[in-house]
Amino acid sequence: MIDLKFILKATTVVFMTIAVSLISSVSFAKTEVRIMWYGDGETEGKAMQDQLDKFMAKNSDISVILDQVPYKSIQDSLPVQLASGEGPDIARVTDLGGLAKYYKDLTPYLKDTSYWEASYGPFLNWMRLPGDTSSIHGFHSTMTVTGPYVNKTLFEQAGVDLLGPGATWAEWADAANAVASKLDIPIPMAWDRSGHRVSGPAVSMGAQYFDASGDPKLVDDGLKAMTQMLYDWHQNGTMSKDLWGSVSGTKYHAPNDWWNAAEVVFMMSGSWQIGRFANEVGDDFDWWAVPAPCGPAACTGMPGGNALLAFTANDAVGRVMDYLSSKEQLGAFIGEVLAIPGHLDLPVDYQTDDPNAKHALETFAGAVPTIDQVAYVPINELEKIDGFDEALVNELRERAQDQLLVEAITTEENLEENGPSKNLIELESVTESIAYALARNGINDKDTLAEQSIDDLIVIDEIDEILAGEIILEARKEWFEKGEITTNQQED
Repeated sequence: MIDLKFILKATTVVFMTIAVSLISSVSFAKTEVRIMWYGDGETEGKAMQDQLDKFMAKNSDISVILDQVPYKSIQDSLPVQLASGEGPDIARVTDLGGLAKYYKDLTPYLKDTSYWEASYGPFLNWMRLPGDTSSIHGFHSTMTVTGPYVNKTLFEQAGVDLLGPGATWAEWADAANAVASKLDIPIPMAWDRSGHRVSGPAVSMGAQYFDASGDPKLVDDGLKAMTQMLYDWHQNGTMSKDLWGSVSGTKYHAPNDWWNAAEVVFMMSGSWQIGRFANEVGDDFDWWAVPAPCGPAACTGMPGGNALLAFTANDAVGRVMDYLSSKEQLGAFIGEVLAIPGHLDLPVDYQTDDPNAKHALETFAGAVPTIDQVAYVPINELEKIDGFDEALVNELRERAQDQLLVEAITTEENLEENGPSKNLIELESVTESIAYALARNGINDKDTLAEQSIDDLIVIDEIDEILAGEIILEARKEWFEKGEITTNQQED
């Protein structure tokens, strides 16, 4: 006989179990957050995954998936995904301005926005669209900073003291020359052949990149001053023409081969060289990062790097970003991967036994809060102009700086063959510096000078209207004596 009471009880238990199971699955369903990530080697990916594992252990309602992809996917695939309405919740990117229209504002979901502003203030502007002064879309995961290194061993052998914070470019050039002279080192100073490497020093000399009206001006007095200094260093032997003249156009070229062979005293490059120096130089000599030299306007490098940006805004994404951006977690990540933090107040315990690398990391990390505001402005402001994006702005700025210096050096090399003639230098009103200034502008003899007008000459920096008139009159003196020109013709 069928026990109906038993069947009823059993059925009730089954239904209750199913109901509880369904309720439980709904109550404890995890929110998924996907991060598209590229890394420089396996170290960064492992360090980030470790961070996320710790986060999920403390936040069981959130599942974070780290999709590790090649950098090319960030460049090529991510923009396509975002344009089609797809894409990750968070991604690590470098084209901060180019993807800005897809960023989401996290301010409603962040625990303490004042912490973000205090810690990442100037870098947040890189991620904002024109007119936006308050949104928070993400944070810099690692930074790069331009700056110099010196061969510390050579300084010690030469008995020349290293200079400290506040030392000028001219003082560092003198120190490098002193070391090179005592030890017969062929290259006192070398810079990466890159327009970007000129940017920080140009800002230190007063470059603004915009005129008083706010219009773009990639070549201004500050850039010209720095270029003149570089030009002079190439002429007096402080720098080698072989580096900047060994490749054409605006092609990048670094002096690592000379540096690794201890043939360079002072090298201007940046924080990305730390790992390379540690591997390639080893213990052959001590290399030392030093603070950015000063000009009359600032003592600054140029920032760069990558950032974690949000393409979805919700509570889960906000909690993930709060966790990863915290001092404790970001400091641990930066210390493990040996990078520079894009954080204005972050003590980092770098996990390395190499004293040269550790000192360099600490030096560049310490430089981040001192970067001049002008160094942040050009890309952000130029991108507000229709038709400009980050890639174009960078290209234009680097071409302007690089070409200005290359033209100066090339002009000087041409002067070796087409310099001022003896009859130009012998004119009483023409000093040697004026003669060379004239020759740089294609006026390399007395007869050519005599054919010029005042308006032709006053475009040369060293010559004003009065001096222009004097040297033209002196150049035409023989014409008057021979009757080839009269006073009336001269006045006309």
